[in-house]
Amino acid sequence: MTRVPFSFELYPPRSSATDDALHETIRYLAAAGPDFLSVTYGAGGSTGGRSLEVLRHIRATTDVEPLAHLTCVGNTYIDAARLIREFLDAGILSFLALRGDPPANRPEGEPFLGDLESAAQLVQLIDRVQAERAPYEESPVPGVPGAVRVAPRRHVNIAVAAFPNGHPRSAYSSQHVEALLAKQAAGATFAITQLFFHADHYLAFVERARRAGVTIPILPGIMPITSPARLARVLELTGEELPGELQIALEIEPTAEGRRRIGVEWSARLAREVVDGGAPGVHLYAFNQHETVLDVLAEAEIIPALQYSKGTP
Repeated sequence: MTRVPFSFELYPPRSSATDDALHETIRYLAAAGPDFLSVTYGAGGSTGGRSLEVLRHIRATTDVEPLAHLTCVGNTYIDAARLIREFLDAGILSFLALRGDPPANRPEGEPFLGDLESAAQLVQLIDRVQAERAPYEESPVPGVPGAVRVAPRRHVNIAVAAFPNGHPRSAYSSQHVEALLAKQAAGATFAITQLFFHADHYLAFVERARRAGVTIPILPGIMPITSPARLARVLELTGEELPGELQIALEIEPTAEGRRRIGVEWSARLAREVVDGGAPGVHLYAFNQHETVLDVLAEAEIIPALQYSKGTP
């Protein structure tokens, strides 16, 4: 059976009190063998330092590629370049370049874009900052004091966002496809979609993107929805159309475990359908909890059911 690539998204803890729980989740997720673990970055840099701490922890304690989210909204070129160098200095070589949302407390009518007006410009800046660094890297030779091994520096991977059902701020129906083309032209190496609730939404979007000239891989982003409150919040943030069947199933189920099971089964079915339709893998939004997303992969037969248990990974 051909291996289906998969990956997970995490977010940095809001306080050090939750570090241990996140580290446990990282251990479980890493043991499943994902292609990468991505870590979100707060708007306006509110959690930037904690993001880097989590990325360093992933790099130091697992064999999984850490992927850093970067947002450019409200940033100057100087500050954005400084941040990119900080991540590169920490050995982070994979990024998700995002435009980002305006700050919640921004006065009405006040400009918020900063020097970088789009994710495509951030992609170009990441490439430019890496190009300014030495084209090689040195590593010590074990047992030979003072000796170093010189090797070409690995080029960065730069992911970008894609929107199967259109971006909330799109001015016309094809703008999100044109934006993805611009990101590809700027140097993006793959895309990750915003969540969607029906496989046809993803598959039809990929077909439109391919016809328009997008050639980079487009990973489907899947979010297990395990409660009516989470569904309402996700719809509020994304502007996605209400999935009535899922909403009803969650609302009439009386138990939390039953609602979790509904979310797992819905997401697993979605994962199977998009993979069968040609998706290059699946990317799961984990909400810093490992059990649900690993159950989704097991239910979708992407990982063996016995590979994950609630014991020690």
